[in-house]
Amino acid sequence: MLESPNHQTNSESDKAASIQLLLFVDERPSSHEYIQAIRDYIKTVSQDRACQLEVIEIHEQPHLVEHFRLVATPALVKVVPEPRQTLAGSNLVNQLKKWWPKWLSSLEGNHHHPSREKSNSVGYSGELMRLSDEIFRLKKDKENLQEQLKFKDQVLAMLAHDLRSPLTAASIAVETLELAQNQDDTHKQQKLTAQLFNQTRNQFRVMNRLITDILQASKSMNAQLHAQQTEVFLPRLSKEILAQYNELLREKSLTLIEDIPQDVPPVYADEELIRQVIVNLIDNAIKYTPEGGEITLSILHRTSQKVQVSVCDTGLGIPEEKQERIFEGHFRLQRDQGKEGYGLGLSLCRKIIRVHYGQIWVDSVPGQGSCFHFTLPVYR
Repeated sequence: MLESPNHQTNSESDKAASIQLLLFVDERPSSHEYIQAIRDYIKTVSQDRACQLEVIEIHEQPHLVEHFRLVATPALVKVVPEPRQTLAGSNLVNQLKKWWPKWLSSLEGNHHHPSREKSNSVGYSGELMRLSDEIFRLKKDKENLQEQLKFKDQVLAMLAHDLRSPLTAASIAVETLELAQNQDDTHKQQKLTAQLFNQTRNQFRVMNRLITDILQASKSMNAQLHAQQTEVFLPRLSKEILAQYNELLREKSLTLIEDIPQDVPPVYADEELIRQVIVNLIDNAIKYTPEGGEITLSILHRTSQKVQVSVCDTGLGIPEEKQERIFEGHFRLQRDQGKEGYGLGLSLCRKIIRVHYGQIWVDSVPGQGSCFHFTLPVYR
């Protein structure tokens, strides 16, 4: 509330000849005493000078506290005449008595410019701060929307490209199956049929993996993952998952090492989300491990509260400076640009594990391989 002790008019000429003060107070009871003391002093000294005093409670306008860079309350800010000056502390009245004559002298000798006074007023400062905050928010919203549109365009382009290969392979396999029906050699026909079925199944698995990653990424861009946590037995879940990779491991001549104790306690988790994490890590391990390499899945009861799952490979490894960035959305190493996928998998894994209040990280040595680890809480 603006106060003019001598009830003078608020014309531009009056404002040009007035001292404008802002009194910042907090919610302490003593604040009322400061307010009254300042008002009383101004009434006694203003006389034929108009003094505009505005009392501001900092909890109602925190943006002004930031704008004027206040570090303590109560604080008295002189905004007109220039230059701006701030008084703070418990002896505000004594400080005001000291500075008042100098302010009057400055006011008399200062040639005022209405536009400059307007720029110093609290209303203008407050509005400027609010507009600045709004512009900042709008810029961030614009950046987020542009990022989402860019991501959508990239995904659509990659989806069209990456789905074409497995669809073509599956189509060829089906056509070959049709031709194989005309072969006279039943044994060769059965062997070829089995191979083509496996090839087709693998291609459909690739397509399903790509589509699942995209759908899950799209869902998690604008919404939080919600885990429906229950009692989950990781040894059983791991065995189920590994069983679907037998043929793929055999095709690449990869050795699977299992270190899965059966006495590991159950964890508190969403089974389908954790299945997605393990599948993603194994998919990556198979993808980046050369023929003849090894993949290890191990489970460790690390503490009384945590169980650790690790998926290791003997692949190319990850440079140390990239080991944290690989968990970011759509980040891919330069060497992986030609491989299937969108760099979404590890980002989704991290989101899932964080929802479970666990941790996920990687240990890797370039040229030797990588180990991805994550932890889950023990079921109680």
